[in-house]
Amino acid sequence: MSARDRARHVLERLVNASATERILISTAALVLSILVGAVLVLVAGRMATCTPAEAVYYLGVGFCYDPIVVFDRLFLGALGDPLSGSWSPDGQFSVTLRETTLLLFTGLSVALAFRAGIFNIGTQGQMVVGGLATAVGVLWGSTVVSGTIGTVVLVPFGVLVGAAFGGLYGAIPGFLKAYADANEVITTIMLNFIATGVTLYLVSGAFKDPESAANQTVPLPEYAQFPTVLFGGRQDFSLVALFFGLLAIGALYYVLEHTAFGYDVRTSGIQPGAAEYGGVDAARTVVASLTLSGALGGVAGAMYVMMVLGTFQSGLPSYGFDGITVSILAGNNPLGVGVAALLFGVLKSGTTVVQFATDVPPQLVGVLRGLIILFVAMPEFFRLLGRRVTDTGSRAVATDGGRPVGSDSGPHTADERGGGDDE
Repeated sequence: MSARDRARHVLERLVNASATERILISTAALVLSILVGAVLVLVAGRMATCTPAEAVYYLGVGFCYDPIVVFDRLFLGALGDPLSGSWSPDGQFSVTLRETTLLLFTGLSVALAFRAGIFNIGTQGQMVVGGLATAVGVLWGSTVVSGTIGTVVLVPFGVLVGAAFGGLYGAIPGFLKAYADANEVITTIMLNFIATGVTLYLVSGAFKDPESAANQTVPLPEYAQFPTVLFGGRQDFSLVALFFGLLAIGALYYVLEHTAFGYDVRTSGIQPGAAEYGGVDAARTVVASLTLSGALGGVAGAMYVMMVLGTFQSGLPSYGFDGITVSILAGNNPLGVGVAALLFGVLKSGTTVVQFATDVPPQLVGVLRGLIILFVAMPEFFRLLGRRVTDTGSRAVATDGGRPVGSDSGPHTADERGGGDDE
């Protein structure tokens, strides 16, 4: 067997790996990344300068940085030290859950588009638009209702407003791709810049808080924000928001796997030509997919405004771009997005802990985080590559209402055999 045949066999094996095998592969990749990262920490520790009392010794050799302490702070520190006797949900654990909640929505946004074969790089812009729309809409609504009723009404209302405006902004590149054959990568990237510029103009002018020097809207009333449950009011996290995220995971999984729209999305993403031959309206699927993808990004913006800031400020963190990484880690599977978002949330939160609790340079901490993400993402990257270079994916989608393409089971009509009238 030639090297090319062996490589193809490995890719086919990876594409057809079961869920248990994929979990084991990802776990092995995570362990390997930690081992490689530990070596990098030790090497950096030999290059740094410290006193003999500050050094840690392995096999009689002194190192300025201890990899065990670094990874302990990176993971357990992000979880609020659950092994300690004084663990509390407040503190760093709530930060981790906050990051996870926001990444759930941006990861789902990107994953939905990728499942449809569309590269939505514009989740960040859709999040920005949805966030500003939520702030303005909820501020208007807070003049109508208040108190407990205000919370019950305004929180869902803010989420719906963010979803609506994020969806509308996502529909723009959808229409451009479907009816003008415009490359969605270029249009979504450009729309990110437009969203950032327009919102900056608005929050520094028409919607600016006159009592603040920052470019932001008027702060939302306390009752117009996500209520905190089990967590302190200063933790910028709400279990209600996390519940919305888990609900979105289940809803999107059901839509993709058990509805006609999800069938259209999946077939379009795997085999666009076969999907159209099977009766899928490609243009409508593109627009609908990017609209729903944008809506999820807009919800992330609504969460950031109503859970984290309590207002809208220019310069939102790059959760939309982080969502691309989360989606790749999850293999574009809505259920996997939950796990990937938690891992990414732990890494983002733990990075801060390492920087404050150790003497390790922030540049090295960033390398360790990137190394872990790279190792865990590579198996899924090769799975996506394998689907393109092998023909296994062509047998995974049924475009005739139930029988996979290429199946020999059951009777065939003349048209199914390719023997119908010429077109």
